[in-house]
Amino acid sequence: MLYFAAVLIVNEELRGLMLDGRRKSMQLIAQRLGVDHQQFLTSSTWDAGGVRRRLATAAVEVVAPQVWVVDDTGFPKDGKASACVARQYSGTLGKVANCQIAVTVHAATDTASAVLNWRLFLPESWDEGCVPGPDGKPANVHARRMRQQPVTRDQAGAKKPHTRVRLPPAEQIAQIRRRRAASKVPDTERYRPKWLMALEMLDELAEWGLRPPLLTVDAGYGQVAEFRQGLTERGIPYIVATTSSTTAQPGHAQPVQVPYAGVGPHPTPRYPQPARSLKHLALTHGADAKTLVRWRARLPTPDRDPDRPAGELSGHIFALRVRLAGRAIQRGSHRGDDRALPECWLLVQWPPGQDEPSDYWLSDLPADTPLAELVRLAKSHWRIEHDYRELKAALGLDHFVRLDQDRRRDQQPRHISQPPTTQETGVKARLAGAGPSR
Repeated sequence: MLYFAAVLIVNEELRGLMLDGRRKSMQLIAQRLGVDHQQFLTSSTWDAGGVRRRLATAAVEVVAPQVWVVDDTGFPKDGKASACVARQYSGTLGKVANCQIAVTVHAATDTASAVLNWRLFLPESWDEGCVPGPDGKPANVHARRMRQQPVTRDQAGAKKPHTRVRLPPAEQIAQIRRRRAASKVPDTERYRPKWLMALEMLDELAEWGLRPPLLTVDAGYGQVAEFRQGLTERGIPYIVATTSSTTAQPGHAQPVQVPYAGVGPHPTPRYPQPARSLKHLALTHGADAKTLVRWRARLPTPDRDPDRPAGELSGHIFALRVRLAGRAIQRGSHRGDDRALPECWLLVQWPPGQDEPSDYWLSDLPADTPLAELVRLAKSHWRIEHDYRELKAALGLDHFVRLDQDRRRDQQPRHISQPPTTQETGVKARLAGAGPSR
């Protein structure tokens, strides 16, 4: 009887999320349905992990993804009591603001997508291990190094310290512990960078028997060599955006043997020239090598004439073979006996009339992969914006995260499991032809 009662409650909640209404909080859903199931989400002990596992498995079966996408999204907040809220940069908001950040993994094709896994990012200000100890170093190995205090100048141009109110370490630790206790943050939950959280979620999905055919991320993740190295070690193929400052050797470069000086151990082979930035390699290759590539049709808009073709998305792009450099890659176990760096694709988008490229991607796909296929996969990241828009605006994810109950970290997995469940139902219906794609 308890099982059937739970099924009925879930069906009612999901129906409430799909009903009309600008806000989809629990209180308003209860008013529309004439029932109140808050206890089922706040006090019940049902296993949210099992629900997430089944959701992910069903989403992969429904979507049949060509790629998985990792990204993060922000939820603006007004106060400081909600779990993991802090002043931090949010790509959703485009600025530093008081917000929560969620890291998510999605399955996607050109026609459908669905969220597979999600976790709330815990900032440094919520981990007492990030407070510097007596030696000036934090206990958390992932904590950022202490930055030098900024300085301003007086009218004479002399530097004067930028004073900032900072609590003593003992008070900082006590304050953090009070916030964690009030929000019921598990003691095992500690700060680590978002890219490491993404690898952890991929490992969790692998434990559920799910592996990505290909992974794509934006430059916030793709520029991190440790993240790319982690994908390689897990055997996950990738095509990731990165920054122009990422360093690499040309694809044809090979390490050479350094003459032995007669003293000490024999030196290992080295590249004769230092690694260059991707921007330098692209400029050296030249804009004349770029090709016009079309990757998909434009999405229809409400104000467009339905009888008029929407056109295609296109850009001027070229591809190079390069060998990525960097400390993390130097330490990698995938280098051969000749100490050669692994070869991969560099994809460059260079708009006409511009002095330099605008976008860069890296990929470890095979060397015979066609340029059009590389571009199509690199541009598949756009689907995740559709997911965020649907989950937040149409299915109430933004409203669920803003609930007063989200101040308790232990309740969030149950709250946030509902919008993805509803989204998966909608995706299945649209793919079956029962409704239009948003």
